[in-house]
Amino acid sequence: MSTENSSTESTGTTEGTERMADLASRGDSRSQRPNNEAFREFISSGWDETVPDAERREAADFTPARRDALVRRLPAARLVLPAGVLKVRSNDTDYPFRPDTAFAYYAGLGTDEEPDSVLVVEPSAEDPQRAEATYFFRPRAGFDTSEFYADARYGEMWVGRRPTLAEASQRLGIEVRHIDELRDHLAKDVGAQLSLTVMPQVDASVEAMVEEIRAQNGLPGGDDAAAEAAALKEAASEQRLVKDEYEIRQMREAVDATLRGFEDIIRHLPEAVGHPRGERVIEGVFAATARADGNGVGYDTIAAAGDHACTLHWTRNNGVVRADELVLIDAGVEIDSLYTADVTRTLPVSGTFSPAQRKVYDAVLEASEAAFAVARPGLRFRELHAAAMEVLAHRLEEWGLLPGTAAESLSPEGQWHRRWMPHGTSHHLGMDVHDCAQARREMYLDAELEPGMVFTIEPGLYFKENDLLAPEELRGIGVRIEDDVLVTADGVENLSAAAPRRAEDVERWISELQR
Repeated sequence: MSTENSSTESTGTTEGTERMADLASRGDSRSQRPNNEAFREFISSGWDETVPDAERREAADFTPARRDALVRRLPAARLVLPAGVLKVRSNDTDYPFRPDTAFAYYAGLGTDEEPDSVLVVEPSAEDPQRAEATYFFRPRAGFDTSEFYADARYGEMWVGRRPTLAEASQRLGIEVRHIDELRDHLAKDVGAQLSLTVMPQVDASVEAMVEEIRAQNGLPGGDDAAAEAAALKEAASEQRLVKDEYEIRQMREAVDATLRGFEDIIRHLPEAVGHPRGERVIEGVFAATARADGNGVGYDTIAAAGDHACTLHWTRNNGVVRADELVLIDAGVEIDSLYTADVTRTLPVSGTFSPAQRKVYDAVLEASEAAFAVARPGLRFRELHAAAMEVLAHRLEEWGLLPGTAAESLSPEGQWHRRWMPHGTSHHLGMDVHDCAQARREMYLDAELEPGMVFTIEPGLYFKENDLLAPEELRGIGVRIEDDVLVTADGVENLSAAAPRRAEDVERWISELQR
């Protein structure tokens, strides 16, 4: 009996293994690629093998200082910054690749460069206050390899030409090695001289490698390792709070491209009216500009008409656009360096605000102007929000919507006005639309503004159509005005000021662009 059972189990296991192997190979079932020696010789011949000169990236002049600051913040540690991996959308189709922000910030790469690669930053042996950086990636394969024509993930015929090791080094200004050398590099001198820390939740295989090397070299795991990784994430986030000269140029570029997108939206706005998915007409117009002028959009575009504007993150964009409504558009172009703008304008679809729409719009604009009026170096970040909320609370009191006074509402025990303005007024902006999100509270909300900071000012008012506490004339009206702001030595600069803000200027803007 036991012998028969063993035989049956063995056979079952074998059949199961064969079944799994068969299923795994199904992805190749549609392949018609020849695989004979004559074909391999022929396809590998007759190619121009000239390697062009690689241009040094502008960011490479700024990344050394960023990495120096990082090793001073986290001394005696080898810091591992993966780019990330391709993520499956469906079956064998991946989402477009976007590298991890910390990797891009310290490496100087952007767009879709380079999945599965890793930047390693560590203190210099000669001067621990300075950083050494090594970039590991899979370089271009030769024409005589099957990767060239057969590898759908890395092959030149499939995904385009990859740089050589020398080209990558020229572009980034640092040492570059093959990804196969990563493990040996990470393990060298770990434990006795250096700790080893990886940016968490970016590349699971690299995290597993780091965890194994730490264990092999006597470094603690568990909570201790997690705390080191969290400290790396925090440091990388806080370092981006103040932008360098290069970053500020990139932000200007991103904002300019975004404003071109808004102008294109206004020109095509009549096409959205009456379309069963007019909001997607708007979204599509902006996406075309973003893709043509940059890497794409920095976040899912909000094209919210009518009551949809009262859903703060309305990204479904499947609604109609009616001539008598407002449309709230919150959008940003992410340029090739991965810096993104974040601008919101609320437009009257007809070209003219109704009295009720104008009433809400002017209140939001007044709140925005109040935040601009106090913004300057030395002001605490949270005070921007307080200035805007004071205006909105008083307007809501005047309209008879609060159960008490504005002063009572502004107290911690009140906050009734937040029913109609539930989000924050500002957030930092840069490579991430909500940049520096892992920064400590004392470095963010409680911090003083410094020259070089870039953030939004974006108050709003939202009266949902089923809000029985709002006057009927205001129901279904949502307004937000959002600008991108740079702190200067003596005040702030509105980077998005070229997009009109006053109601009469918005109406004129629409009229001029639709002529």
